[in-house]
Amino acid sequence: MNRKSIVQIIPSQKVNMGGHILEQPLPNGPLNQLDPFLLVHHAEWTLKGNQRQKDVGIGGHPHRGFSPVTFIFKGDVRHQDSFGNDAVVSAGGTQWMHAGKGIIHSERPSKALAEEGGEQEIIQFWVNTPAKHKMDVPYYLPLTAEETPVLEGDGFHVKVVAGEYEGLQGPAKTFSPLLLLRGEIKAKANTQLSVPSHYNTLLYLLDGQLIVNGQTAKRKDLVWFDNDGESIEITAEKDTRFILLSGEPIGEKVTSYGPFVMNTQTEIMEALRDAQMGKMGVLIESFN
Repeated sequence: MNRKSIVQIIPSQKVNMGGHILEQPLPNGPLNQLDPFLLVHHAEWTLKGNQRQKDVGIGGHPHRGFSPVTFIFKGDVRHQDSFGNDAVVSAGGTQWMHAGKGIIHSERPSKALAEEGGEQEIIQFWVNTPAKHKMDVPYYLPLTAEETPVLEGDGFHVKVVAGEYEGLQGPAKTFSPLLLLRGEIKAKANTQLSVPSHYNTLLYLLDGQLIVNGQTAKRKDLVWFDNDGESIEITAEKDTRFILLSGEPIGEKVTSYGPFVMNTQTEIMEALRDAQMGKMGVLIESFN
């Protein structure tokens, strides 16, 4: 198989999101988005403990028109939303939400993590939705580590969250063809990741260091690939955790404003109005 060429390796940048300091691999520098991927955030926090759940994390906020997806690596995330979903997803799991026509949700550590303290590490990325599905009924799926198919190899493993990979089918429901992987590889191990040639593809390193198709990528680097091959060869120089985001381009105009991702400015104005009028539901969080 031909290897995908690397367009650029982009170091992540730190951003302040409402008082939360985190890494932002995308948008960043020369790459504003890579259809269908709109944003990638990597957060590493230490909760000091002896806190109330309602005082930590991110409170209720609206979304429309895309899927915010969260991979949990350390600690946990409790999701509550205006459609009545309430779930705690722990390390190794995934919180998959398609915002559809509109939903209000909160993202907080569990009560135990808030009270006892500890590490919390997550990656959240935003996947655009084709216009014909932007106003579908919202969909939420909490995936545990055990519910996520895993491919084991010599010194590495890859979990398949969405799409089909080496005969494994990811459980997440998507609205355009995607391949979403989360993996770990030990120092000196190597493997080859197979990706459709026409998929836009990003590889992000949470830590460690890899040789990727002959080039060195270090912790918190985003590797941006061209659509000219079907394989990505990685050799680990250090123990490394990574995610691979790959998907068929939707090819539609994107207009966004804060938590809304639509196709026209008129649709953005409608989303703002609907959120203000309570048409995306009401979230009353519980903390017991």
